[in-house]
Amino acid sequence: MPESTEVKRPVITPLRVVIALCLIAPFVAMLWVSSYAKTDPALGGIPFFYWYQMLWVLISTALTMIAYKLWQHDQRSRTTAPSSSDSSKGGASK
Repeated sequence: MPESTEVKRPVITPLRVVIALCLIAPFVAMLWVSSYAKTDPALGGIPFFYWYQMLWVLISTALTMIAYKLWQHDQRSRTTAPSSSDSSKGGASK
């Protein structure tokens, strides 16, 4: 007899899509080198090529923090799903 091993597939929700976009955006921005491989506009004498990458360090930090907070929210909402059957069981406490 074959064993029934049920594999749960991950649930894709809009919140998880936003989390994925927050984590993927920095990679796309940094791997698309032709979009920032130039010297103008300079910012305080620093060529665009350099300050653009430094700006993405800050943006990546913010997006990773947002993704982490959204993930925590998603996990909390999954573990504390309201159950109406718990409150309707009755039973008196002594």
